[in-house]
Amino acid sequence: MSMKLIRIKDVMERTGLARSTIYKYINLGQFPQPIKLGTRAVAWVESEIDTWINDSIKRRNEDAA
Repeated sequence: MSMKLIRIKDVMERTGLARSTIYKYINLGQFPQPIKLGTRAVAWVESEIDTWINDSIKRRNEDAA
């Protein structure tokens, strides 16, 4: 299984969240941690973002039931 890393722009596009909200959720332990690529560059594991999205959908569906 290959792991693809995605940058903040793609994470924002996939989740619909603003950059500040993503980092707020990370600080609250409610969002996947980024991986440091260099001194100023980070990326996220694509599958972890997909899992976070799917978990959010499950929570929504459970709350609606």
